[in-house]
Amino acid sequence: MIRSAYLAAEGFEPELTEDLRRAGRRIDGWHGPLALSPDPVPEGPNVTPWALDVWNDPRELPVPSIKAAADAMRAIQRNWALLDVAHHRRAALIRDALPVLRPKPIVFPALPPSSHLGGWTLLAPDRMLASPTKSSPFVNGAPAFVEDREGPPSRAYLKLWEALVRIGRWPQPGEHCLDLGAVPGGWSWALAQLGAKVTAVDKAEMDPRVAAMPEVTVRRESAFGLEPFPVDWLFSDVICYPARLLGLVRRWMEAGAARNIVVTIKFQAQTDHETAAAFAAIPGGALFHGAHNKHELMFAWSAGGGG
Repeated sequence: MIRSAYLAAEGFEPELTEDLRRAGRRIDGWHGPLALSPDPVPEGPNVTPWALDVWNDPRELPVPSIKAAADAMRAIQRNWALLDVAHHRRAALIRDALPVLRPKPIVFPALPPSSHLGGWTLLAPDRMLASPTKSSPFVNGAPAFVEDREGPPSRAYLKLWEALVRIGRWPQPGEHCLDLGAVPGGWSWALAQLGAKVTAVDKAEMDPRVAAMPEVTVRRESAFGLEPFPVDWLFSDVICYPARLLGLVRRWMEAGAARNIVVTIKFQAQTDHETAAAFAAIPGGALFHGAHNKHELMFAWSAGGGG
């Protein structure tokens, strides 16, 4: 019996497998990128950060016909998103028999969708797995944005947008943001677009267009040499070992200097699961792998506990 299912981003099945092992959850098998477990979803936040989406109420349903499959899902709820892994033609016919699902790309800033969304996939031509509830409000855990292909110097701003949408808050006009490891300037650009005041810190040279923005002040120095000072938001996309970033985050927290923290934990050849677990244990924090992340996790925290 399948009691929970976990969706991994492409190539990150080993990281998700380790998450589940540490949480004491077994994997009976994989259906494409979906790990199938006979155990319920583990309790507590940040237990499976490498899962893009968690199906917490999966049910195996018979598929005697296209109409019967669609009717069975309609009887449970309206909105369903297909995870198309196998039996593609039959899955497409079932999907087309369901109410049309047309999620609009997000115009940032925006809160996550509030409408109920389930997930389903065909395990075999005559058998499906359907979960009326799942952890992510996005189709297969991946938000799509209306992108800006001219303003930012890189596409790194998308993972920042995703992180802020996922936590449901972002800097307000006039708030002070510290952007560590800012070069080439994608995050500073995104924060300035919100009307925030940005201090961009990096020893390398910023993209001239971002450096010239009136909301942005550039400091050519090391992120790790800064003494904590009061800021509304501390951001970091700096390239460093995870343990060193953890030390930096703890130092700013202990100083009470940052009201909000959003950082990228970048891994080298091996995933540092121990340091990831240390981030996950920080009270009030959220740890997750976004659809726009590569070999990295996002950590978000608020002094008010809204991480």
